[in-house]
Amino acid sequence: MPRLCETDGLSEDQTEILKAVRVFVDEQIIPVAQELEHADEYPTEIVEGLKELGVFGLMIPEEYGGLGESLLTYALCVEEIARGWMSVSGVINTHFIVAYMVMQHGTEEQKQKYLPQMATGEMRGAFSMSEPGLGSDVAAVSTKAVKQEDGSYAITGSKMWLTNGAQSRLVATLCKTDEGADSVYRNMTTFLIEKEAGFGETAPGLTIPGKIDKMGYKGVETTEMVLENHVVRADQVLGGETGKGFYQMMDGVEVGRVNVAARACGLAWRGFELGVAYAQQRQTFGKPIAAHQAVLFRLAEMATKVEVAHTMMVKAARMKDTGQRMDVEAGMAKMVASEYAHEVVEDSFRIHGGYGYSKEYEIERLYREVAFMLIGEGTSDIQKMIIGRAMLEDYKIKS
Repeated sequence: MPRLCETDGLSEDQTEILKAVRVFVDEQIIPVAQELEHADEYPTEIVEGLKELGVFGLMIPEEYGGLGESLLTYALCVEEIARGWMSVSGVINTHFIVAYMVMQHGTEEQKQKYLPQMATGEMRGAFSMSEPGLGSDVAAVSTKAVKQEDGSYAITGSKMWLTNGAQSRLVATLCKTDEGADSVYRNMTTFLIEKEAGFGETAPGLTIPGKIDKMGYKGVETTEMVLENHVVRADQVLGGETGKGFYQMMDGVEVGRVNVAARACGLAWRGFELGVAYAQQRQTFGKPIAAHQAVLFRLAEMATKVEVAHTMMVKAARMKDTGQRMDVEAGMAKMVASEYAHEVVEDSFRIHGGYGYSKEYEIERLYREVAFMLIGEGTSDIQKMIIGRAMLEDYKIKS
């Protein structure tokens, strides 16, 4: 029995859920991922299958139609799905962040309205914080929501890098509201923007121009969102109170980093599987290349990195589930998982030699996909800033 990415202490329900997801990945995702990815085709049948499995509502409480599972269960499912095709995990990642934000910060009316539809996957979510000139500098958000006489808000600005931008019908969007607070971070509000699925003008004053062409992460669409006096009701303010958007978004990003760590773990895991299989099949100098010490040592390092990344991801998820602060642990898990995934996939690519450069081989796709892990939900440099500042505070020299 392969020993990598095993998780101790899982309940019977968790084990059964993961087993069902793994079977689905092996039978329904891996066999078609290459074809769909090369065609940049949305995985409609796969998404329908995930709906039936209940993955879209995995963490949503049972009272709202979900399965009420933990972040750990969700992250382990994401790891399995990313092992099959990272793009599919992207379909549910931003959806999950939006559902989490509604669960944690929404009013009861917002929970009743959105969560049952999100649990079934009928309504899918997108997460919109970044802007064309924004990057990781969240304080520089320029999309502005201006309060109207009737209590509604008119939003104008451009948003960038929306995964599920077209397929989503609910977009959690960070805007500047200029409430006169003494901090820029208290002048931000999250709005739950409703729209139709598709491209073009999907709501009055809201346009999804088209897909951004990417080197990898294909199949799932990544889009811009252009807002020109798009009017939202007052009850579309997340939690019903303005000025809390930055905190709400950072809470979503924190669990999103665990999610991206899980996706990176899945990519690393698959990269190792492909590398160790090819190393036993390819022969040079009369023996499998796995028998050569150079390749054997590389496989050992790859396996160790896969296991370290998985262990750190699990720790961060469990801390969140028990209510502990885990911004540092989430940053560590995301940084290590993304960097190690990149290294493992590159090593697998090297093991494949010239064949790794061919689009006929799965490792070529992974090599393009894994680059996104280095920048999604904050670059490694951003994680290092978070971790480093926390360490200076924890280990501050006492005078």
